[in-house]
Amino acid sequence: MTYIQLSACFVAVAVLGGIGFALASRGKGPRPLAVVLTVIVLFLLTAAFDTAMIASGLFHYAQDPLLGVHIGLAPIEDFAYPLAGALLLPALWTAMRARRRVKDRRTLEQEERR
Repeated sequence: MTYIQLSACFVAVAVLGGIGFALASRGKGPRPLAVVLTVIVLFLLTAAFDTAMIASGLFHYAQDPLLGVHIGLAPIEDFAYPLAGALLLPALWTAMRARRRVKDRRTLEQEERR
């Protein structure tokens, strides 16, 4: 399996999870502009720090399974992980907040009945 295939699987799971969590958040999913800005910042940080770590010899990649496209010294496959995190984690956060709001509302209604 190549790195790009592994990355594609990882991103696909994150996208499906993100969609599921966004739907579970009852229409109050993550704001698209915030997600896009997060992806941009994470890509810039990934490019900078991966390049620095690869240049300093902290790690290296076998060249055969790589696609061959690099940003700085970072292979394009490295950008799948921040993309997956930026898609999945905000959706998970909003779904958890929506669940907590429902729970708090139910608790409040139960207290009012007493």
